[in-house]
Amino acid sequence: MATNYASLAFTDAIKALQERAGSRQVYARVEQQSTFNGLMQREINFIQERDSFYLASIGENGFPYIQHRGGPKGFLRVLDSQTIGFTDYRGNKQYISAGNILTHPQVSLILMDYARRTRLKIYAEAEIIELADRPDLLSQLDSTDSEHTSERMVLLHVRAYDWNCPQYITPRYTIDEINEVLVPLKEYIAQLEAKVEVLSKEKNQTNR
Repeated sequence: MATNYASLAFTDAIKALQERAGSRQVYARVEQQSTFNGLMQREINFIQERDSFYLASIGENGFPYIQHRGGPKGFLRVLDSQTIGFTDYRGNKQYISAGNILTHPQVSLILMDYARRTRLKIYAEAEIIELADRPDLLSQLDSTDSEHTSERMVLLHVRAYDWNCPQYITPRYTIDEINEVLVPLKEYIAQLEAKVEVLSKEKNQTNR
């Protein structure tokens, strides 16, 4: 069913606040502009490059819970234009997110690229699947690069998504990203060191 992020995010209470702030007219147009018909290539590429994301779920007591999920780059897999999934690694055995999903499948994800100050928000309905129930799915979701033990699989049926503005995102860099930037610098230093070694040998030969 086609929808867009704004139509799900903007409840009556939120619309009332927008009205008071003078932004309602603009966001009313936003609700009519974009329609969700599945993830496009930009979103797919972005999701597959992530090594972590934040997952918000709703407890039976009405309180939200936000959890960080991480793994090797690409552990969050795009199965098709409306479905993403991952294997849930064994943690401290609190099972808060898993328990919340069993009673309230509606979840929200935030995927961050701190280095490029980019943020993707996703509304989805989550489905928990036991490893033994879908070996075919496990072969698609399980990461051979991970040293962690998977306990279950989580499918996320995407309902809408939206890109956030970069404002207030502080750039941060992973070790791999820093090392990638340093590659040409290290190569340049190696070249200089090689030249210094050659010049040093030539000088020693001249002084003999």
